[in-house]
Amino acid sequence: MKRLAVLIGLACAVATDVVAHDPNGTPITWNREISRIVFERCASCHRQGGTSFSLMTYQEAQPRAAAMKDAVLARRMPPWGAVKGFGSFKNDEGLTQQQIELIADWVEGGATKGNNPKALPPAPKFDRPVEFRLPANALALTDGLTLTDAVTIGGLYPQHVPDGTSMQIVAMRPDGGIEPLIWLYEFKDSYRHPFLFRKPLELPPHTVIRGIAPGATIFLIPGRRTTR
Repeated sequence: MKRLAVLIGLACAVATDVVAHDPNGTPITWNREISRIVFERCASCHRQGGTSFSLMTYQEAQPRAAAMKDAVLARRMPPWGAVKGFGSFKNDEGLTQQQIELIADWVEGGATKGNNPKALPPAPKFDRPVEFRLPANALALTDGLTLTDAVTIGGLYPQHVPDGTSMQIVAMRPDGGIEPLIWLYEFKDSYRHPFLFRKPLELPPHTVIRGIAPGATIFLIPGRRTTR
């Protein structure tokens, strides 16, 4: 009986995690759900004057709906380049699982616009992006690098990664603990940008860095030590 209760509890927990849109409920529309995702996560590039074709209007997005679904399911877009949950980053631009499911369900439901134009959010405004400059005291990583001093890091910067490379970079603490830093997956150099931790990580002396792939140039970005 106890085993049955545990199994029921696990089933309920899983069901809670995967709940997204009810396919038998209100249809997903561009005006209400999808435009918000595009404006928040895609429009910085996919707009007039951006670096790629515009998806700012329904008329522009609807013909590309199937391609949008394929790209987000494969996590090619937005081009974040790292696996969620392996490291925690404050500038994470990847879609959540719920956002991916909304786009997929919208396409499978006919990629409809919606009848209520008032549901459409205002178009976003774009600031000129600040160019990232690698600090002079950034630390270049090699596989097996052992830290001789305590280091506080604010993030990582893949300066060069051979296209299609995947790697799990971890910090192995001297007490045996393992700190996941980042999991780059099928990375492309065009994704190049800093990955900034939500909280600075403090690594003690004799920490060993593992997982750097051959031919990759990865830097540790120094961070400010947290106050206690």
